[in-house]
Amino acid sequence: MTYARRQKTQAGFSLLELMIAVVVFVAICGAMFGLLSVTQKRYQTESQVLDSFQEARLGLDQIARDVSSAGYPPLNHFTAGNPPAASYAISPVAWTPNYPAAGGCLIGTAGGGTCTTPNDFDLIIESDYDGTGVVKWIRYRLPAGSTTLWRGFTNKVAGVDPVAATNAAGVMVPYIRNVMNNAPAAQIAQIRAAYPLMFAGGNPQPIFQYVCDVPNAPPQPCPTAPAGSNIPANVRDVAIRLIIQAPQRDAQTGALRLVELNGRGHRVNPNK
Repeated sequence: MTYARRQKTQAGFSLLELMIAVVVFVAICGAMFGLLSVTQKRYQTESQVLDSFQEARLGLDQIARDVSSAGYPPLNHFTAGNPPAASYAISPVAWTPNYPAAGGCLIGTAGGGTCTTPNDFDLIIESDYDGTGVVKWIRYRLPAGSTTLWRGFTNKVAGVDPVAATNAAGVMVPYIRNVMNNAPAAQIAQIRAAYPLMFAGGNPQPIFQYVCDVPNAPPQPCPTAPAGSNIPANVRDVAIRLIIQAPQRDAQTGALRLVELNGRGHRVNPNK
């Protein structure tokens, strides 16, 4: 007995179909990897901006806390005798020149007034912030043309200029980096190209702006307060503005990335 050989139909892909499938697969993979690359670059950029924002936010909060404790403890907290000068704050904000002469200097803006410190980029707070019984000078300073805000503190010493004391070696340390408020003119011009409204007139933007107590009237900005009121001893509020640039440009577009943070410290201690 013989059986008829059954022929099986062999089904498969042609060479052309395989080539088309490979091309489609490669295109899909290329699109996926391209999307992954864009996502990685975006993540890198946003991480840098977030890190810069967090560092600046923490720094701004600390400045505001220091301002809030400024002028503590005042002289009227002591009930007996003449306490040592280093144990009480004669002013919420220390100044130069003529510290601690009554009246001190006049606070201006953009180089106005007679105070070298405090100014738009230099602030010295006088406070026993940690309750040790010794008042400290806490200084924040952004030098001209610099992008690093420095911070330092040292014990108050009677008869010593607070600027000289805080300028001593090892007192001031880098605090917040990439602060663009007082950056060189060339960098400010680059920023204005991307953020036209951030630097009005192409000028440096103050970090610190001061509000002074005025007798029988609401507090006013110190530079425009009546004569005799625009002095460091009358500082009530300090408005704080930080313009922070991410360390690197946007990894995808090459554009600068900046954030602006604003805060305010309100002094709660009386003058006397």
